Amino acid sequence: MLPERRGVFAGSDPIKPAADHGVPAVRRSRKSGRIRLLFWIFSFAALFSICIATFGFKMFFHGVEEHQSFLLSTDVKDVPVEANTTEQPKKKPHRARFYPCKVELKDSVEARDEPKTFWNFVKFSLQYVVRENIQSNANHITPRFGGHQTLEEREQSFRAVNQTIHCGFVEGFDGSPDTGFDLDNEDKMYMYTCTIVVSSCIFGSSDFLRRPTSKMISQFSKENVCFVMFVDKETLVKLSKEGSIPDEKRFIGLWRMVVVSNLPYDDMRKTGKVPKFLSHRLFPSARYSIWLDSKLRLHTDPMLLIEYFLWRNNAEYAISNHYTRHCVWDEVQQNKRLNKYNHTAIDQQFLFYQSDGLHKFDPSDPNKPLPSYVPEGSVIVRAHTPMSNLFSCLWFNEVDRFTSRDQLSFGYAFLKLKRTNPDKPFVLHMFKDCERRAITKLFHHRNP
Repeated sequence: MLPERRGVFAGSDPIKPAADHGVPAVRRSRKSGRIRLLFWIFSFAALFSICIATFGFKMFFHGVEEHQSFLLSTDVKDVPVEANTTEQPKKKPHRARFYPCKVELKDSVEARDEPKTFWNFVKFSLQYVVRENIQSNANHITPRFGGHQTLEEREQSFRAVNQTIHCGFVEGFDGSPDTGFDLDNEDKMYMYTCTIVVSSCIFGSSDFLRRPTSKMISQFSKENVCFVMFVDKETLVKLSKEGSIPDEKRFIGLWRMVVVSNLPYDDMRKTGKVPKFLSHRLFPSARYSIWLDSKLRLHTDPMLLIEYFLWRNNAEYAISNHYTRHCVWDEVQQNKRLNKYNHTAIDQQFLFYQSDGLHKFDPSDPNKPLPSYVPEGSVIVRAHTPMSNLFSCLWFNEVDRFTSRDQLSFGYAFLKLKRTNPDKPFVLHMFKDCERRAITKLFHHRNP
């Protein structure tokens, strides 16, 4: 059988077989066909990828996915399924912004004049438990910094009368280890000389060192006010590595660094309540003290703060209200929602307070004793009066007994003190949070 004849090129010999030219031509034709096929495959793949990126996978497999979702929902029991699985997640609401407000401070520290009648507050004598009368082998009791206050002793401690109460620094039994918060003798001697104090603390390297704004502090305050920062050894090493090294007199700027050994609690937050609440124990000669949380930088002269918050309001204790929450019920829920502390421990404390008369805050009550039952708590300005010292001990004892979340116990301690002593007022001035923001600069805590 003769081979099939192919067409010939113009000008070629019509008699010459086309086999010599046909094989290359076929190969070229097949090659160009494969190229076109690959081109369309890649084009389709690119188009498919663009559609997936733009419209999502569900556009192509909506029916299949819906069927699979139905099967999954019937197989898994007791798991709530949202009606519309394609609904976009709700955006988190923007956090409210809070701003400082104007604070009418005096122009100069030179104008300071302590009112002659300022110290006419309730008077009584407070003594503090140094060592408990408990045998060291009694029920294997372990010495504690806060002691072992009974419920009967706790109830008695709320009375504004001459008495001896638990207020930290309780020594252990004979032969037992110290209960903590040990200070160097040189530091103790320095602290004993202080009559006006600004104090703060950093334990467990939890924060940076915020130095007071020197240009805003008067020469009088620099010479007469003690600025004391309590730290542990770990924090001091961390600060030194960051360039904050104490000089030969143990100062970093205005801060006199005081190193605390043998911390009394594993919870660094609870350890921080010792200098926060017990300044009258740490500085026995002090007449006034200002507590400053380590997240704040002071940029107002301390003497102006004493005049503004205490003298002008004839108050012996001043603390700001919380910027959003005023009821302890709300504070409990917020602490649990953010997992600030063990929920069971919070519930036990809260139930105890409710059983002892704590009630909800009523903002519409014209006779409410405070504008809020929840303080912000990072700034406290106080005179070391008997009632101020008693309240500070009571508040500390609640933190020692229950959780370290002091905003949970403030309202209870204040209201019970007031209820127990109806004819002996405790003059507490709760100022606005915007005023706190005006006298300090707020920073974030160091990331762990």
